[in-house]
Amino acid sequence: MGDIKSNIDIFKPYLQVNNPYKGGKTLAEIKSANQKIYKLSSNENPLGCSPKAQAAIIEAAKNLHLYPDRTDERIQHALASFYENKLEPEQFLVANSGSETIELIIRAFLGEGLECIVSNPTFLVYQMFTKWQGAKVVDIRLNEPDYSLNIDAIIHAVNDKTRLIFLTSPNNPTGTYIPKEDIDNLISLLPEHVIVVLDEVYYNFAEAEDYTTALPYVLDNKNVIGINSFSKTYGLAAMRIGYFYTTKKLSNYIHQVCKPFILNKLSMEAGIAALTDTTFVEETVAIVKKERAFLQSEIEKIGVPYWKSQGNFVMIKPSMTPAEFEKKMLDEGVMVRPVESFGAPGCVRITIGQREANEAAISAIRKICS
Repeated sequence: MGDIKSNIDIFKPYLQVNNPYKGGKTLAEIKSANQKIYKLSSNENPLGCSPKAQAAIIEAAKNLHLYPDRTDERIQHALASFYENKLEPEQFLVANSGSETIELIIRAFLGEGLECIVSNPTFLVYQMFTKWQGAKVVDIRLNEPDYSLNIDAIIHAVNDKTRLIFLTSPNNPTGTYIPKEDIDNLISLLPEHVIVVLDEVYYNFAEAEDYTTALPYVLDNKNVIGINSFSKTYGLAAMRIGYFYTTKKLSNYIHQVCKPFILNKLSMEAGIAALTDTTFVEETVAIVKKERAFLQSEIEKIGVPYWKSQGNFVMIKPSMTPAEFEKKMLDEGVMVRPVESFGAPGCVRITIGQREANEAAISAIRKICS
């Protein structure tokens, strides 16, 4: 064997982390036979899933012995049609959830010695996946108390090692958004080697006049990637389907790190069918906007601090610890999500549900916080 040392460490130090992402609990984990539970903790669709997608899944399940499409080409074409052919099919990449598209982007552009910028409080996976690649995370926190983007600090943090900047609008967990003027200013100041990843999975629920997606920047051939998901608006969280769109140059490059058979048969057919289900999307958006206004109005009457949301959830700051508030809400039959791990100390996120669920949440908050 030669003179081989016996004390070689085979483990990558940056993979030895003790704080992995923990999703919200499922109903099965906490459900009681003696109590009705309203799950308002995971930003799920209050109406269920797209009927067209469900029908496509049932039909596709007849042929589970056959391999699925080797690539995402068919759903790429469906997305191009959905975007009114403003983008070419090859500008899309579809994977197992929006989170996996983020992982693919990070694998393609980050590694040891390189950096990305995030702005907490925000979605945890940007940091987690970056650390998996041994890259450095630079956190430029959102301005408090309004959670606006700190553009000057971001630009100051950019250097020769910076490759990605993650933005989320509407932002999870705050519900706030980034005005188009701010994104315009940021992009105009960035060097060519920096890519902006704009996570817009809640875009359907945004109603601010100056809200924007990544689309105008991609059409202008900027180094911008837009992230989307079928989990929220289409109600396909269990199917794990997400996609990004970007310039041809960036998309073709990132596709090189995709595995074959990237989507299973059921997810592929569900996604293609869901894109045609405009009625379900309209109904979902309408109920979320209506119930969001109701929930925020009632929270304001109670006097609990909250942030006006552009997503399908509302973030509040109760006068007790998030863990204590979560437990008391569950005692009242309502599941909510503490978001201190997202970088929002003392805060809790409440998903917009149907009126019965929202009234139960308001009743519980009033009882707990009075």
